[in-house]
Amino acid sequence: MFYWLYELLAGYDIPGIGMLPGITFRSAAAIILSLFITTIFGKKLIRILQRKQIGDEVRDLGLEGQMQKQGTPTMGGIIILMAIIIPTLLFARLDNIYILLMLITTAFLGMIGFVDDYIKVFKKNKEGLAGRFKILGQVSLGLIVAATLFISEDVKVREHVTDENGTFLSEQVVDPATGESTEQFVMEDVKSTKTTIPFIKKNEFDYAWLVAFAGDAASWLKWLVYAVAIILIITAVSNAANLTDGIDGLATGTSAISGATLGILAYVSGNVIYADYLNIMYIPNIGELTVFIAAFIGATVGFLWYNSFPAQVFMGDTGSLALGGILAVFAVIIRKEILIPLLCGIFLIENLSVVIQVGWFKYTKRKYGEGRRVFLMSPIHHHFQKKGFPEPKIVTRFWIVGIILAVITIATLKMR
Repeated sequence: MFYWLYELLAGYDIPGIGMLPGITFRSAAAIILSLFITTIFGKKLIRILQRKQIGDEVRDLGLEGQMQKQGTPTMGGIIILMAIIIPTLLFARLDNIYILLMLITTAFLGMIGFVDDYIKVFKKNKEGLAGRFKILGQVSLGLIVAATLFISEDVKVREHVTDENGTFLSEQVVDPATGESTEQFVMEDVKSTKTTIPFIKKNEFDYAWLVAFAGDAASWLKWLVYAVAIILIITAVSNAANLTDGIDGLATGTSAISGATLGILAYVSGNVIYADYLNIMYIPNIGELTVFIAAFIGATVGFLWYNSFPAQVFMGDTGSLALGGILAVFAVIIRKEILIPLLCGIFLIENLSVVIQVGWFKYTKRKYGEGRRVFLMSPIHHHFQKKGFPEPKIVTRFWIVGIILAVITIATLKMR
């Protein structure tokens, strides 16, 4: 909205008006507004939730201090959603396909999570929304994302033009100021299913390689494979974030760290100078996502004001499903989805701990007639609680691990 305000007022000599179109300024404004919404309006929403007695019904799992959380307001994810959507609507360019896709993702998964929380709180059904409906929603979002990336002509990456032998074509470019001629590679914006592989010199992977055997059908079959990959990524990361949201501030802080890292990757991928210097894939118009991720960071950090130990509000599935889905779709859009296991390593560990625990329990029950456990309890943060670690220590150490993983993720830009 404010971007269009600049176009209306550009002809007037108003001090500071020239800052409005800048991505850096709009990103800073988005994060400030997001923090304001979460800290100021968040407090009011918590009071409303308390008056409506929208409290979390905690099951006794034998964890120290757990039952003290009984009645803590839930559905606080509404605060996060507001703090992401409102600043994005105000400061981002709404004609940017990537911004629209992220807004759809936020609202779509937020709605699924809201329905789940509503059933738990108001219908007194502890199971909430049936798992198959959650999966159906995540799959539907994956199809929307894949279809948009396939159909929209605004979704392109810049690649070198090659001849039939795969040699990069070049051309002579004359500098109008000096008259000097320099040789530059020929580039063009094309539809592509390429993504980035970390730690490899020629670090691009094309989903089309997986269907190269299909001949002429490969041109459309590669998009089908791409769509399946997107669906799996969204479902996995969204559910992993949901599992991580088990102790105060863990999912919120971890998401903020991952979001900040993705913001850096988006900024350099959308800046032709940085992309050329780092020799990474340049994606036109992707830099606008910096405004969205700034709002995301502000929303998650601001929510910690009330969600850090001891939590005054829980985000519920309204927030956790949306946070995971946002990170997943954002990574897909900036062609960094293969980095997710590294960047979102905390989510991965939490998810794997549940898979290992359940899988080993079922296996040993069939083999020995008695189920055995690898961890004292899963997800793994509950294992450490059972071992006597206080919640703040667990959360802080998980954050430290998340920061280390984030630094390594950024380092992959040069470590090849």
